Amino acid sequence: MLPDPLRLAIAFVPLAAYCLLIALLNARRRPFLTTGGADLAALGAALSGLVLVGPIELFRPEAASTEYGSYVWLFLLVFYWLCVWLVVLLGRPRLVVYNVSVDELRPVLAEAARAMDTQARWAGDSLVLPTLEIQLHLESFDFMRHVSLISSGSTQNMTAWRQLANHLYPQLKPLRVEPNPRALGFVLFALALFCASTGHLLANPQRVAQAMQEIFTY
Repeated sequence: MLPDPLRLAIAFVPLAAYCLLIALLNARRRPFLTTGGADLAALGAALSGLVLVGPIELFRPEAASTEYGSYVWLFLLVFYWLCVWLVVLLGRPRLVVYNVSVDELRPVLAEAARAMDTQARWAGDSLVLPTLEIQLHLESFDFMRHVSLISSGSTQNMTAWRQLANHLYPQLKPLRVEPNPRALGFVLFALALFCASTGHLLANPQRVAQAMQEIFTY
């Protein structure tokens, strides 16, 4: 028997939306630049449904549920996003460029680095901007076709990282790339998740009502 339709929809709809977003980014003919914090926040949103009907519901404090009723879910959701925000704040400086390969990104990054720091130098896939106190290395995820610029070392200038993002963004705008052929797979996977969860939800209104009573009634 399938899980109850309400929990299934809560778990899979945010994940389907995230997969669709990744598909749209990979279907473009231009790269897309974002910060590591925004990338982690998007992943946190995608996993929020799974966490909500998984560990959060499993370890929901009974005393708080009795005291606050349905409002306990609001507190738990706020707690989850505070945890996500803490991970973002503690994360190392990082920039993520979607829909690009290392070979396509490297000359663009080199030009932006030279414009910011004339002493910029490469060592393999590592780049150092000594004047600005930036050390980073390139990490490619070929399946998702994106490249991460990840900080190396403990001494990093956060203001300089923001300046690097501001210099890199206009450099990437004229760059044209081939759409990632895997984008279609992400679209199909997202549609399958969405249709399976929402279709099951609409086809079983009685089980939805029962699940809502189980979740929100104490």
